[in-house]
Amino acid sequence: MISVPGAGNGTLLMLLVPLVPLLTAAAVLAAGKRIFVRDCLSVAGAVLTCALAFAAAVGVMHGTRPDMTLCTLYPGISLRFSLDGIGVLFAVTAALMWVAAALYSIGYMRALGEHAQSRFYFFYAVALSGGLGAACAGNLFTLYLFYEVISISTYPLVAHHQDRKSYAGARKYIVYLMFASKAFLLPALAILYTQCGTLDFNLDDITTGMLPAGASPFLVSVCYVLFVLGLAKAALMPLHGWLPAAMVAPAPVSALLHAVVVVKAGVFCICRVMLSVFGIDTLARLHLGVPTAYAALITIVVASLIAMTKTDLKARLAYSTVSQLSYIILGVALLSPSGITGALFHIPAHAVAKITLFFCAGAIFSMTGKKDIRDMGGLGLQVPWVFAAFGLAALSMVGVPPVGGFISKWYLALGTVEVNNVILLAGLLVSSLLNAVYFGEVVVRAFYGRPPASAPITCARGRSTVLVLMLVSLLVTSALSVALGIWPHAVIDLIAARVLP
Repeated sequence: MISVPGAGNGTLLMLLVPLVPLLTAAAVLAAGKRIFVRDCLSVAGAVLTCALAFAAAVGVMHGTRPDMTLCTLYPGISLRFSLDGIGVLFAVTAALMWVAAALYSIGYMRALGEHAQSRFYFFYAVALSGGLGAACAGNLFTLYLFYEVISISTYPLVAHHQDRKSYAGARKYIVYLMFASKAFLLPALAILYTQCGTLDFNLDDITTGMLPAGASPFLVSVCYVLFVLGLAKAALMPLHGWLPAAMVAPAPVSALLHAVVVVKAGVFCICRVMLSVFGIDTLARLHLGVPTAYAALITIVVASLIAMTKTDLKARLAYSTVSQLSYIILGVALLSPSGITGALFHIPAHAVAKITLFFCAGAIFSMTGKKDIRDMGGLGLQVPWVFAAFGLAALSMVGVPPVGGFISKWYLALGTVEVNNVILLAGLLVSSLLNAVYFGEVVVRAFYGRPPASAPITCARGRSTVLVLMLVSLLVTSALSVALGIWPHAVIDLIAARVLP
């Protein structure tokens, strides 16, 4: 059974957004050992997906909402696609970051002579398809399917190096995510179905959600807690351990995990559940918002404190991600217009900044072989553009103008004022100071620390072309972070017009 309400160009664009990455994955496999063709196909697929996502976004901004039910498996359970303001925000962010990651990956993988590159690009594209499919999901069943596609397709990427350490990290990664989705997420779906008789989102009004008036408050509360626990990709403590463990993966995979798809899918799904399933009124009536905000605040502060203790650069960035993701959860849990705006704005703001930070970490390692922050003294003078980009992205994480993170944290602070919660406001300010400490150490050490006694830095393969690809990618994403801070209106207008009631 296929139902196509309002089918047209918008519906076709919506379906192509997750389909093109899947076709790109197939094309990468078909390219075989033709390395140049494979790399070009990967970049072309990313560019085409990005163009489609932007075209779909234009339609949504003009008031259309494409919607298609491909098949109905059971009354109220179907494979349905629909695209609204929240979905567009995530889809455009992921697609745009894929373009940068596709270019960067070519440079990084060739610079270090990584093995199984075709397999890497294949699963990278499949993971993007999963993330974009989740963005276009019209109900929880479809969202769950694509959520699991992301988990399965990223496992080989985390285990890419195929050594003991990478297998251990990948095993922890998949066990955490699969356990959470089976132990908590599936029961949440079952409870919700018994209360609503359907799994379709309410995409018309984030105030009311999809729960009927007669739903049991106790079951609704239990269902909500199960959803928050089941969506472990959001890395809310104590279900965050998989994220630092996955840092054994190559830098482009770390960028995928932290900025492009995986964790962003987690927080996107939590935003979707809170706003399109439960709704602001239900969360406020059952007093579920404030406890969620406090849980997020604890994760923000504790993860920041742990980050300060890490000397491995990627490990520090990993705990930074754990902290930064909870800003999004906290903002939505405030249930206020400014809080929700800040939370949703932080999705692209964090994405462009964090992908830059991991690009920089990968560039530093590929050029110098250094991962320990204590060994990076003076490197800022040898690779100034890399550390300049790192510094800009770090400013966004701290929340300093004129970069994008300032806008999101400004709205988050306004949200705490709107709900008159001094504790949450103080927590946001303290966390920003902690961010400044652990990011500031890296930049200060790089530019003012003692230079390393090693020989001048060179690429592992001595090829300038691959370094240029890496450098261009990280400079572009750092520039996007600044652009998002100077011209935030497109994102804010999208949230105001197509998300907020």
